[in-house]
Amino acid sequence: MGLTKTGLIEKVAERATLSKKDAGEAVEAVLWAIEGELKAGSDVNITGFGKFSVSERAARQGVNPRTGEKMKIAAARVPRFTPGSKLKETVNGKKK
Repeated sequence: MGLTKTGLIEKVAERATLSKKDAGEAVEAVLWAIEGELKAGSDVNITGFGKFSVSERAARQGVNPRTGEKMKIAAARVPRFTPGSKLKETVNGKKK
């Protein structure tokens, strides 16, 4: 599978020598801050890690895969993440 929110909290607690409760509150606070900035239309830049931003997706024509019927898909704001250089290097095994 992958890392879940609970797993992330456990890793933060271990790394920062915090209780799981305190680590959970810290993770929740970070997520809350990112969500709030994105909702307000602002970008969130974490140097070396990446950039969270919001993009506008235009309305478009789609097709219902069950019926083949054409349908209109409404415009929407969607969150985006662009990885930073240090994160890319780490994922590609070039940095530890």
